[in-house]
Amino acid sequence: MPLPNGAYVPLAEVASLQFHPAPVQISRENGKRLIVVSVNVRQRDLGGFVREARDRIAAEVKLPSGYWIEYGGSFQQMEAASQRLALVIPLTLLLIVGLLFMAFGSMKEALVIFTGVPLALTGGVIALWLRDMPLSISAGVGFIALSGVAVLNGLVMLSFIRQLWQQHGDLYQAVTEGAMTRLRPVLMTAVVASLGFVPMALNTGTGAEVQRPLATVVIGGIISSTLLTLLVLPVLYQWLYEKRQ
Repeated sequence: MPLPNGAYVPLAEVASLQFHPAPVQISRENGKRLIVVSVNVRQRDLGGFVREARDRIAAEVKLPSGYWIEYGGSFQQMEAASQRLALVIPLTLLLIVGLLFMAFGSMKEALVIFTGVPLALTGGVIALWLRDMPLSISAGVGFIALSGVAVLNGLVMLSFIRQLWQQHGDLYQAVTEGAMTRLRPVLMTAVVASLGFVPMALNTGTGAEVQRPLATVVIGGIISSTLLTLLVLPVLYQWLYEKRQ
């Protein structure tokens, strides 16, 4: 084997040499060299995977001076979306309370209807736990949609009870008659909304990682919020206003 200076190396020695291939392309970002390591995460949540990777790298890998690690891609987008949801969800809940106060002119009645939201959110969390799904961005969007459905059912129920109370003057009769009369509309709203999300909850094809958490949250939350609207909400309304009666 000839060398640049004209010397020769025996073939037996060439076979024992170790060659270190150079990278085909050198990428740079902000004037510094960049190496991208890509990975597809399956059968677990992305946030939990990155947290575990960070802990193991910090414990087992010692980076040389001048090197650092950044996590980007879908994880970076997920963190940005989480920060936006942390602002959007409280604003949404405050807006709901404000609209209820404008509709009834009473903060007490607005808060009575708003009690449907916590139980609806609890049902969504339980549904995610039963299906072993992480609390993802799509699940957060489902919680926002679920809050609107829960408030709508409570609004339909208590507005009719309030109307009957003003007409007859008997709170107990108004609560009983209003709950029985509005039973069918509330159930229809819950059943239609739940059945509409069943195909998304059972999806296993493209986009299932986005559709399944959202549909699971909505279905579980609607079930729990319907039980609250039909059973707990009339009792709570009567308990708050029985002194006035």
